[in-house]
Amino acid sequence: MLDTYREVVTPEGVALHLPAAGPVPRALAWLIDLLVRGAVMMAMGMFLGAFGRGGMGFYAVAMFLVYWFYPVCFEAMWNGSTPGKRALGLRVIAGNGAPVGWLAAFTRNLLRVVDMLPLAYATGLVSSLVDPWGRRLGDMVAGTLVVHEARPRDPVPAAVDTALAPSIALRPYEQAALVAFAERAPRLGEARQAELADLAEPLTGARGMASVTRLYRMANWLLGRR
Repeated sequence: MLDTYREVVTPEGVALHLPAAGPVPRALAWLIDLLVRGAVMMAMGMFLGAFGRGGMGFYAVAMFLVYWFYPVCFEAMWNGSTPGKRALGLRVIAGNGAPVGWLAAFTRNLLRVVDMLPLAYATGLVSSLVDPWGRRLGDMVAGTLVVHEARPRDPVPAAVDTALAPSIALRPYEQAALVAFAERAPRLGEARQAELADLAEPLTGARGMASVTRLYRMANWLLGRR
């Protein structure tokens, strides 16, 4: 697979392309969360330490809660993100693209114990490298997926302002592919545009940038820009 996109089709027939996150950004997000938790525990230790043994008992309870429920609460209540994931533009979602719930968040974080074995998250790393969508074992059991947040982009103006009717009748999915190319191609380099347009040579009757231009014109015709 060249792309780590997972396609999910909703009951309404809408295809969602979910950009799965790999082990490197997830590891960096985990490191940031570890630093945040360490800072919280240090502040609580300084405060509760003033109360002697009783304070240390409360500190032990707080340490347990922060370690186990910090990621669960953030993921369930903050749109699938912890502070570390938010900083890296990541979030946890259900496998069908829906927001993650409490049970799934608890399950995936509980199974970190397994992903940590035998040391340094070795099991989780191997699992994320083998799985096509970078899931560790906790994600597989919980039915969750860590994805990159979609970043808002400014609309790209049409590359060509003339229209050309396709020479043959196009099926609905072919029309959708043609319009999608016209929308996304301006963000690609000319070589990549030409590479993709060459796949449509039977339709355009041309290759290279000439094929790209004809695809733009056909997309304009399909969108009513005549």
